[in-house]
Amino acid sequence: MYFVPDDTERCGFYECEACGSRFLHLQIGPIMVCPYCGETPDMEIGPDEEMPVIEEHAKLCKVLQGEEVEQYDALLSLALTGGDYNWI
Repeated sequence: MYFVPDDTERCGFYECEACGSRFLHLQIGPIMVCPYCGETPDMEIGPDEEMPVIEEHAKLCKVLQGEEVEQYDALLSLALTGGDYNWI
């Protein structure tokens, strides 16, 4: 699970086109590698190997600031735990 640390003031809310997962991330950009289905390529390649291709499927839906960060973090946590809000 990918959550942001406590007291985060600004982060990005992303949705992956390939697997449909939604997550928050501290890096904010228009598109990034999905932490669930994407793989970070190993750039240490040998002379006979091809350069790995980085596939970025997660698109930025919204930039969250202030209270929105905590609200979205709680909502995503509830969605992943199946709605068990007693742990909050």
